[in-house]
Amino acid sequence: SIEMLLQDQHLNGKRNYLSVVLDGEYLGRIRMTAGQNRYVLAEGLEDREHTILVCKATEAAIGYVEFAGFNCHELLPASKKSERRIEFIGNSITCGTGLDLSGIPCDSAEWYDQHNAYLAFGPLLARRLNAQWLLSSVSGSGIDRNWNGLGPTLPQVYHNTYFRPDSVNLWDFSVYVPDLVVISLGTNDFSDGDGKIPRALPDSTKFIDAYLQFLKTVRKNYPQAVICCLSSPVMQGEKSKILQRYLKTIVEYMNSKENDSKVTKFFFVKIYNHGCTGHPDRQEHAQMANELEPFLKQVMQWYL
Repeated sequence: SIEMLLQDQHLNGKRNYLSVVLDGEYLGRIRMTAGQNRYVLAEGLEDREHTILVCKATEAAIGYVEFAGFNCHELLPASKKSERRIEFIGNSITCGTGLDLSGIPCDSAEWYDQHNAYLAFGPLLARRLNAQWLLSSVSGSGIDRNWNGLGPTLPQVYHNTYFRPDSVNLWDFSVYVPDLVVISLGTNDFSDGDGKIPRALPDSTKFIDAYLQFLKTVRKNYPQAVICCLSSPVMQGEKSKILQRYLKTIVEYMNSKENDSKVTKFFFVKIYNHGCTGHPDRQEHAQMANELEPFLKQVMQWYL
């Protein structure tokens, strides 16, 4: 058997979830409780070498989890990690919000109870491409305005470890330097929020300027990385067309005016919104990965 000793910050009373993978087989999520506790990850195992992976399934806004050790018969060195690295920057879609209905159905309990980052399209893609992955994503966030307000937007908290505007813990961008950065932002800029206050479409100049400034920030942090800007996988109709037009302008500017040929774009063909509150569900995250995988393989020349 193997158990894990963990401390859940229990930020503002919120509870975290962990996804557990044993010998390459996904076992499901564990719901954490406040304080320091022991969690049995697997038991009744054969007497042989096993590999276990534990992934924080909930985003930074739910609070941090502190690892305090394993309890098992013998702990062996982990296998060498792939040298390929991807960072996925985005909103609730990138976080894996609303995709896991294995324990709690939509519109019940808390908004984060269906979180599962491990099964989101980004980590799925990274595993297929044999790459490490990092999620830099906040539910409700946008480039120039958020789901139901102006800020703090993702660019305004991106430099903070916990993605909070009051954070004094700045992220060290030299710790994890990606070869590829995938950005999925814009959905919340175009959203109607909770509908209580009418919202006009995003101002083209403000949106494009904010996106360009963020791209320049990412480029400063990662001079050699390929940057791929995604369309919204959940928007359709005129809003989707406008966002795609903005992204074309942004990428063309970076390519020509900034002489940055490593900035590219990808637009989803299908719409994925059958999870909770209009998010992609588990199957749709896999379908999103299916759409995006060939493009990224070609861009990165990651075929093996």
